[in-house]
Amino acid sequence: MSKRLILLAALVLGVLLGIRATTPPAPVGAGAPPQVFAAGRAMADVRAIAAWPHLAASPENAAVRAHIARRMAMMGMEVRETPFTAPPESAKRLAWWSGKDVAAPVLTNVIGVLPGKDRSLPAVLLMAHHDTVGGSPGAADDTAGVSALLETVRAVRSGGQQARDLIVLITDGEELGLDGARHFFTADPLRAHVGAVINVEARGGGGRTTLFETSADNGAAIARAAGAIQRPGGSSLAVFIYKVLPNDTDLSETRGGPWTGYNFAFIGRPQLYHSPKATPDALDQGALQDMGAQVLDLTRELLRAEPLPGKTADVVFFDVFGLFLLVYPAWLGWGMLAVAAGALVVAVGRGGGWGDGLAGAARMLALIVLAGVVLWAVNALSLGPGSPNYYDRLAAIPRLEVMALCGGMAAVLLVLGAWKARPAGLVGAALPLLVLGAVLQALAPTAAYVVVLPVLLAALAMAVGEGMAGRLVALALGAPVIGYMIALGHQVMQGVGPNMPMAAVLPLAVTVLAVLPLWEGLGARTARIAAAVLLVAALGTALTVRLDPLADTVPVYSADK
Repeated sequence: MSKRLILLAALVLGVLLGIRATTPPAPVGAGAPPQVFAAGRAMADVRAIAAWPHLAASPENAAVRAHIARRMAMMGMEVRETPFTAPPESAKRLAWWSGKDVAAPVLTNVIGVLPGKDRSLPAVLLMAHHDTVGGSPGAADDTAGVSALLETVRAVRSGGQQARDLIVLITDGEELGLDGARHFFTADPLRAHVGAVINVEARGGGGRTTLFETSADNGAAIARAAGAIQRPGGSSLAVFIYKVLPNDTDLSETRGGPWTGYNFAFIGRPQLYHSPKATPDALDQGALQDMGAQVLDLTRELLRAEPLPGKTADVVFFDVFGLFLLVYPAWLGWGMLAVAAGALVVAVGRGGGWGDGLAGAARMLALIVLAGVVLWAVNALSLGPGSPNYYDRLAAIPRLEVMALCGGMAAVLLVLGAWKARPAGLVGAALPLLVLGAVLQALAPTAAYVVVLPVLLAALAMAVGEGMAGRLVALALGAPVIGYMIALGHQVMQGVGPNMPMAAVLPLAVTVLAVLPLWEGLGARTARIAAAVLLVAALGTALTVRLDPLADTVPVYSADK
């Protein structure tokens, strides 16, 4: 089997794995067995709650609260509503959205408790928020979360009384400033009964649900999640990145407290974030199924009589294409780097000299720099003059992904398209990423895996060398890396792509490293022509983003900005 055919197989398999990693499961219908989470059942609540926008302190929101309280009572929960006064800054934002100047609006949390067998045990708390921004029905943010929690309670209750209490907190004023969560975790006596918290959120209208935030010292917490969730999503990379971002959710109000915390969300269909078009019909029911199934699995695990997970050292974790969570101690990354270095030493002895190694390192560095410059340039072209509308940029993400892919591939072909590397050249190409992996391992050990593991696998493939055995090893080790980097690149573009598509350069460089052991090179002219075509495609896509009118999905409160 030729090297090019094996490369094609690796790329196809990688694409298929990437698609699996980013595609939520099919929704389960309302006729499913009672112990199963069913998006088809949860959608009844979505349609009732998200029939219209329901700002905090509005009559529509009061009707939503009544629906939630009624549903909780029907399931045998102890229900109460807790009113409190919104702080001045939240009142100002509410007046802006509603057009009504209320000096001290009253917000209301809805709390339900499903009693357990031993009510002295610390309880498990599920949290979402029932308010929306102005002008949006909020079918995803956060009606999907509210409905997922109600369906989770129903499924838990179908299995009989659990060992410990299950509390459901549906907060008010999250969109105004996390007001309901702050009130609960600072003033509600029930907070002392809580041992673990699961929060659910959405920024968009679909896609895979991922565990993107945890409480500090999460080793034991992740171990319990890994053993419970059947189709998990999430990573310690996401947890690390979220820590350095300025974003907040209701779970932010638990930071520094004694609670073990998990935060789940989906961010696909980003154009629907806070959008007037975020209706029940626009919600991805697969994303709702994904969210609910993961939360139900973890809730059942935490409700058991065993002690709730305590504080142990943070760990590296990530889902392997939704099949399972791979978890290992952060220090193991140093061992992986040592093995990778040893494998590269073996590989370098298979052919070539220092010149080849330096040329390989120079090419990888040139690729990283050129790809970054190209993505910065085409992104600048897509922005146009003035400050862009954030939500309009969210709506453009699918095209921005095409733009980034074409621009990145153009850079790859310009730098590496005609290169036929000897073993020492391949080792040289791996060295910049090996060094980057070591830096990340020192500074961010729970996030470093995203470079360390691919470098290890590429180094092992290089150490095996040429021949059919080497090609098959390169296929087996390279395809998962390609698939993971496709998924990571997609997540990066959804997360920060509107402002910083240059972040996709890292997944691009790691993918190239996985491909290089199977790369035979193209003709120089062919590589240049293909690069030119891709660059024109990137520029053309950027221009469509720049010239298009404001998206009709933009929230009403930002449409004139």
